Amino acid sequence: MNLPNLLTALRVLAIPLMVLFYYLPQPISTVGAALVFIVASITDWLDGWLARKMNQTSEFGAFLDPVADKLLVSVALILLLHRMDNAFITLAAMVVIGREIVVSALREWMAQAGNRTSVAVTSLAKLKTGFQMTAIPILLWYPSEPAGESLRLLGIALLGIAVVLTLWSMGVYFKVFLASLKGEGPETKG
Repeated sequence: MNLPNLLTALRVLAIPLMVLFYYLPQPISTVGAALVFIVASITDWLDGWLARKMNQTSEFGAFLDPVADKLLVSVALILLLHRMDNAFITLAAMVVIGREIVVSALREWMAQAGNRTSVAVTSLAKLKTGFQMTAIPILLWYPSEPAGESLRLLGIALLGIAVVLTLWSMGVYFKVFLASLKGEGPETKG
């Protein structure tokens, strides 16, 4: 296993550690969970950068990287549901996790139909992931004291932007999918 793939695998292995930290006594629980999430999120950028820099891109890495991201974000959102009894967090978790399931299914179907290039990760999807990976650790960590309220509101605002980007990027994937069904994908337009 090359170094980029090892980093991706470590991101998956960090998920149970994040959950373990979350259930430890306060204040270590939320700080620890947020720090594990941040380190795991950094590996998302680092593994891709190293794979390109070291010329070690692989099909396995291309498969595992988005799976690791989806697992990390989904589990963290579930922890947030536990921490914050809030309708917005519930809705955000439903949208983000639902989008990941739908888009993963669409990408798999299109790849099997021979449209692998039209299901590549978009810049919009990367931006969405960036907002998710910024909002989530803030919401995992913010202190309960009054000073933490501004951090909580910042986290909610960033998650709100992530939800909008999540829906927008899903719309982009649907547009490509529908064009593919009609035979109007990028490969057929010349």
